[in-house]
Amino acid sequence: MTSKVTYLGDLRTSSIHLQSGSEIVSDAPLDNNGKGEAFSPTDTVANALASCMMTVMGIKARDIDVDFTGATASVTKIMNAEPRRIGAIEIVFDMNIDADQKSKTILEKTAMTCPVFLSLNSEIEKRITFNWK
Repeated sequence: MTSKVTYLGDLRTSSIHLQSGSEIVSDAPLDNNGKGEAFSPTDTVANALASCMMTVMGIKARDIDVDFTGATASVTKIMNAEPRRIGAIEIVFDMNIDADQKSKTILEKTAMTCPVFLSLNSEIEKRITFNWK
């Protein structure tokens, strides 16, 4: 088992990662009867994409001797109304790292092979931008 999710009431959940004990609290968004006081479940999906892409880039950067420290990603989730679902995820990577063109290409291609990217429904538009230093 990976995690245990508990409904706390008032459209809020607590997810406990069993191996580490770390917690993620989710709240329904304002536009879906919630308070918007924490990540919504669909926020966590969009965030997971950026986190996964950065993780695999970090692994590859280590393999090719590029210091990946300081790279950031800004995430925007766009919802569709009918049916209510994630329509698009926009991620802008600000790559404040030193890398030659070959390394940049390798890292960008690696990002597009992360497990979350490959697992998301193909109907979800993924708009990915890499801004290099």
